[in-house]
Amino acid sequence: MREIALHMADIAENSLAAGAARIKLSVMIDRAADRLITAIEDNGRGMDADTLYRCTDPFMTTRTARRVGLGIALYKLSAEQSGGSFTIRSEQGRGTRAEAAYIISGIDRAPLGSIADTMAALIAANPETDFTLEYAADGKAFAFATDTIPYNDRTPAFAAAAKKEIQQRIDEINGGAEPI
Repeated sequence: MREIALHMADIAENSLAAGAARIKLSVMIDRAADRLITAIEDNGRGMDADTLYRCTDPFMTTRTARRVGLGIALYKLSAEQSGGSFTIRSEQGRGTRAEAAYIISGIDRAPLGSIADTMAALIAANPETDFTLEYAADGKAFAFATDTIPYNDRTPAFAAAAKKEIQQRIDEINGGAEPI
């Protein structure tokens, strides 16, 4: 995948497949520390210890239709190629958290991409799921959540409005700084 936001969308799709009703995406940018940290956390089924141990293997999957699962492996690889790191924690019955830390100046770091597009797509395709975005850049932060919006109001028009609001808030926080 060419953008980190697309990796995040892919992992969020894993969360949905694991029965998550709540999914949180986090983005933390610290230009002074040369770090970009992204995370996806859910309240899905979680993984047992063996599955957790093997989940970064690209040839391991819990699916039956296609026996290759590249999502987590590629997310991990994208962080490591920038000189960063990857961690994943999971507990059966409680959910999973995957975190990728990138070196911003890493020559092989993919661009962040559009977090607003990612959130809008997830919201539009999954109106019954509560999504939260926590976004922070250089000491400024905001959060966006759908949990206070009734399910039947989470229409494509709502997703488009959410995209616009999220992008405006990202632009305000970044204040004209070079895109990550």
